[in-house]
Formats: sequence, structure tokens, C-alpha cells
Amino acid sequence: MAGKTFFSIAAPSRSNGNIGAFAVICLLLLPAVPGLHSSPLPAQETDCHGQVSGWLTIPLESGRGLPFGVRYIPTFSLKTPVSPAWNFDVEAAANLYSSIDLKSGWDSLQSEIKPYRLWARMTTDRFEARLGLQKIEFGSARLLRPLMWFDRVDPNDPLQLTDGVTGLLLKYTFQNNAALWAWGLTGNNSCKGWESFPTRAETVEFGGRAQAPALGGELAVTFHHRQLDAFGGLLPVDADERMSVPETRLGFDGYWDVGPGIWFEAVITKQNFSVSPYRLQKAATVGLENTFAVGNGLHILAEHLVFQSSLDFWEAGSSRSLSALSLDYPLGLLDRLRCMVFRDGGSGEWYRLLTWQRTYDRWSIFAIVFWNPETYGLYGGPAGMNLFGGRGVYIMVAWNH
Repeated sequence: MAGKTFFSIAAPSRSNGNIGAFAVICLLLLPAVPGLHSSPLPAQETDCHGQVSGWLTIPLESGRGLPFGVRYIPTFSLKTPVSPAWNFDVEAAANLYSSIDLKSGWDSLQSEIKPYRLWARMTTDRFEARLGLQKIEFGSARLLRPLMWFDRVDPNDPLQLTDGVTGLLLKYTFQNNAALWAWGLTGNNSCKGWESFPTRAETVEFGGRAQAPALGGELAVTFHHRQLDAFGGLLPVDADERMSVPETRLGFDGYWDVGPGIWFEAVITKQNFSVSPYRLQKAATVGLENTFAVGNGLHILAEHLVFQSSLDFWEAGSSRSLSALSLDYPLGLLDRLRCMVFRDGGSGEWYRLLTWQRTYDRWSIFAIVFWNPETYGLYGGPAGMNLFGGRGVYIMVAWNH
């Protein structure tokens, strides 16, 4: 008897559809704007490329599944100058994904097609305005990132994939490399980054970032505000709470190269619940890295994250800590080894991953040996994704065209 096949097409939200139409209209109308071209301009550039990847997780424990998956991300980009100072470009990419548990058979087959990136952008040498489904990432930390606000990049993911957010990003860079960012987001109603509550539907999130050279390195301050959906999250709330609860985040980060590189990130998040005892969250990470003259060069990176939830700023409340250590060593021009170790200070659990990578011009091969708790709970990945849970070997092959 044939098993069930689950297939879904994640259609673009209304905001994504409007953004795509905006990009096409701008592309058609820009060449016709009178007086826009004051001098001969270079020809427009187009590019079509993609990435095909396949993976298999082989458990080393009985009773676990045998997940296998394939993914294709086709990408189209276009860049055209509209004046000597201004460029207009667009990018569109889709995420075509299918997975199956080879032990469970066809009943476990799941497939999905959804937008991956869809944005239009105007740029000069110092200014950028980008509208659409895009990746927004910032901060100094590498592995344990309190400023992971709009992405869910897992450093153990060989391809570093993450869903984007829909909105408008403005960025201006000064001559001394100081920069100002501003953004407004809408239509992002799933949890992002470390969020435990999604954003309330049909509301706008907004924020900004200022970064500047300081003390031989760089310092930055970041701000974000949104209305969260109090009853749509992972955590229980009191029945008396309002459905829409304001949330404000304030972040600080810095980086300095003093021989070894050192950095920090710190975030304070206030959620205006009326009765919750943990409406204030504090997170801070410190880290350092250095490359030692051992063989081909041994790169060592370490970070430590502390997270607290409390009613007031000076209260300890409930806390969690995570520590991470990464050792990266190139074996030659094509091969490299990386060992990642994490420790959850609250539960005492250890996460261990050893990665071998071989890279050609178009092909990449990864093999990851992992020894982790039954549930891989380091980062907030998609529901049901537990490819690194328990003990096993993860094999991935990726081809870029």
C-alpha cells in the first residue's frame, strides 16, 4: 500500500508579494526616468546560480531514524546602474526542500517550496536601501550570539542557511567606517533568533544600530521594538495578560584586535507583561580567538554566554550559561578539520562535533561526527529538526553552479 506524501508550498505572504511586485516595477521604470542618466553607464549584470545539497544522518544508537534530505536553492540576481552614483539591484531565491526517514519509509516524506530571498536595493558607495525578504545580521560574537535577533544561523550547519525577514533596511557608512542602520519589519510572525514569543500579526517592528571605531577597535549600540503575541509563544502566560505585549531590546557589542581578538555582546530585553515574574532578560557573551603557529596554523576560539530572566534588573532570577570552544586546523589546500565543544552550564550537558571538510571549485564534502544529548537544543532551529541529536555521523555533499 502506498504511504502518505506530505507536500506543501509556502506561498509568499502579502508583504512578500508586494515587495516582489515593487522590485519588478522599479526595474521596468528606472531606465525611463527622464534625466536620470547624465552620462554613459556600464551595462547591467545578470546572474543565475544555485546550490544543490544532499545529506544523510547515520545514528550510532539503536532506535533512532535514518534521516535523508535534499535541497535546491536557485538564485537570480540583476544589477543595473541608474546614474553615475546610484545602482539598482534585485535578488530572488527559492528554497526547495525534501526529507525522508529511510527507516520509516514514504509516510515520513515531507517536501516544501518557499521563498528564501526576495529583495530590491538602491546603493551608492556609502548608502544602501534594501526592501524585501532578506538576511539581517550583526554583532561581534561568533558562536553564542545574544544579538542573534533576526536569523538562526547554527555554526555547526555546513552551509550556514537561515530564513530571512521581510522589511526595509537602511544603512549609511561614513569615511571612518562608522555606520548607522535603521530598519522596519512586517509580516514576520514566527519566532526569530532566541525569541520565545512571535511578533503579533499585522504590526510593525522597528529599530536601528550605530557602530563606530573606538579605542583601537569598534563599539556599537543596537535597539529594537516590537509587539509580541503573548499567547502564541513557547512559554505559558497568565490568562490576565494582554495578547499584545510591548517588547524593547537594547544591545551593546565591541571588538578589539590586541594580538588575540577579543569581543563582547550584551543585550537587555524588557517585555511589559503585567504579572510575569521574568519580564526582564539579560544576556552577555565574551569571547576571544587566536591563530597559533602550529603546522598550517591552529585557530582557537572560545566564548561564554550567561542568560538571566528576572523581575528587576539587579535580581538574579533564573539563569543559564553556555560555553563554547572551537579548534580549526587546515590540513592543506582542500581539507580542514574543526572540533566544536559546547557545555550547557545549567543542565551539565555536553555537545561535541568533529567536522572534516573538503572543498573544490564547485563541490564541497562534509562529514561530521557528533556526540550530543538526545535533543540538539543549542539553537532554535526549525521544528522537528534534530539532525545532530544523540550520537552519529552526518554526511553532506553540496554542488554550486
